[in-house]
Amino acid sequence: MQQLLAQDARHYSTFRLPANLARVTEVESLEMLQAYQPSTPPLILGEGSNSIFLTDWQGDILRYVAANVIWQPEDDVLLLHAEAGCNWHQLVQSTVSEGWWGLENLALIPGSVGAAPVQNIGAYGVELADCCIYVDFFDWHSRKVQRFTSEQCNFGYRDSVFKTSLSGQGVIVAVGLKLQRKSQPHLSYKGLDHLPPDCSPAEVMEAVIAIRQSKLPDPSVLANCGSFFKNPILSFSQFKHLLNEYPSVPNYPQPNQNYKVAAAWLIEQVGLKGYRHGEVGCYPLQPLVLVNYGGGTAEQLREMIALIQQSVLKKFAIMLEPEVRLLNQHD
Repeated sequence: MQQLLAQDARHYSTFRLPANLARVTEVESLEMLQAYQPSTPPLILGEGSNSIFLTDWQGDILRYVAANVIWQPEDDVLLLHAEAGCNWHQLVQSTVSEGWWGLENLALIPGSVGAAPVQNIGAYGVELADCCIYVDFFDWHSRKVQRFTSEQCNFGYRDSVFKTSLSGQGVIVAVGLKLQRKSQPHLSYKGLDHLPPDCSPAEVMEAVIAIRQSKLPDPSVLANCGSFFKNPILSFSQFKHLLNEYPSVPNYPQPNQNYKVAAAWLIEQVGLKGYRHGEVGCYPLQPLVLVNYGGGTAEQLREMIALIQQSVLKKFAIMLEPEVRLLNQHD
């Protein structure tokens, strides 16, 4: 266990806004986690690819960095037990290189395995929920690990029980995944639809990486946290009204006659693609990504968020919700 005092938040968030973090504790095993007893529940932080500090943080911050992976192949099925500190993309690469299907569409999503279930990460028609069989969660009150089945995780669009009722109650320590040897490509999204039905998981992963790299900035080069807003999900009546006025709106049918529409398209339609407010702006190649050009401030980011939300609300009567976790000690 390692406790780091007076840390610069720019080292712990890929958006790299300046802020001071009072205490960051890194825990490398379950045994160390059981010995860790802060006075109040800490803020849980992974690799910082979906978290932005808007203020200094005086409370405890915990990073659970254990990163072992147990492989259990059983005929045409692979069961994976991955500890929370594993890098997500490296895990995807390792399974794809062995010919297993299930994670290839989720390639190049930044962050750790432990963060993946919190918002049920997803891309190109696939979500973590599609292959997650359980999540192991260390509860602060009982001081024990509880296993939540996929159903108990209550996965939704960028949502889970760990983001709602269990937020602040403990820390995810491991995730169980079930992958298949049998071919099961998801190729419906633009950019993947050119692949043949008999493609390999490696070919799908390579196509996904090419798409992401063509329009998403590398956080190590240009500070960002990826997609900033959720794609809004509209009721059938809301969608039909929108479609009547804007027939070209990109949309994806959802259960219960709902429709997901592209937030990036909405932002572009209000003229904010490439727009810059001080040192914070919409990335010119993908307006859904907000970037910090180097000297961004929390105030500039707040104002940029408000401008986007109000502009989209005024034109389309749709309120965009941030997908990124905005951390404010005063909230």
